[in-house]
Amino acid sequence: MAESTAPRRGRWLLLAVLALVLYGIVRAAGTPSTPEAPARPAAGPSASRTAPRTSSPPPAPASAGYDPADYAAQVRARARQAGVSARLVMAILYNESYKPHDPSFERAWQKYKPDAAFGIADMHRATFDEVKRGRPFAGRRWEELPDDRDLAIEAEAWYLRDLADRLPAHWAGPYTKDELLALGYNTGAGNMLAFARGATPGSQARSYLDRLRGNWAEAGRAVGAH
Repeated sequence: MAESTAPRRGRWLLLAVLALVLYGIVRAAGTPSTPEAPARPAAGPSASRTAPRTSSPPPAPASAGYDPADYAAQVRARARQAGVSARLVMAILYNESYKPHDPSFERAWQKYKPDAAFGIADMHRATFDEVKRGRPFAGRRWEELPDDRDLAIEAEAWYLRDLADRLPAHWAGPYTKDELLALGYNTGAGNMLAFARGATPGSQARSYLDRLRGNWAEAGRAVGAH
């Protein structure tokens, strides 16, 4: 009997070992090797408020374009009040018309570029605050320029007057008075005076002057200049 029961005991022992091995395999398969990452909360209003701001500008509205000639009456009136050339005022409006002048777009763009210019005449805050002193629009604010195109033209005309008052009676450069004033409008009074003394404009100023010359005839037709 001892000889007959030994094989059976061996088989039972083998089955027990196999059962233990199988149990270990099943537990290992059901347990993740690394802790599970916590679930991310769904994106909502709070998530959008904390998202980093990109540097890309907002898209320009399709209806942002305008024709400066539509404001010929305002240009003539404001230029006459300031004692400057209506044709020059209009030509600068044409120079600046490449930008979308939709009020909502300008304000959105100003959030991305705080030093951006406002209005159809592209005027910076510091320039506007300086020009308006002692003028009929002294109580107005720079933030109004996108919505009030007549105010933008008025401020432009008086800034050109201020620049004209700083020009010497004679200058050595090859530019006309209107060209120097346009360069001053684009680059500042200090640069305008340097150009009047014979300094050579940089590429940006030359491009601005080229556009002015290209817009000169159309500006003249718009305001009825001969």
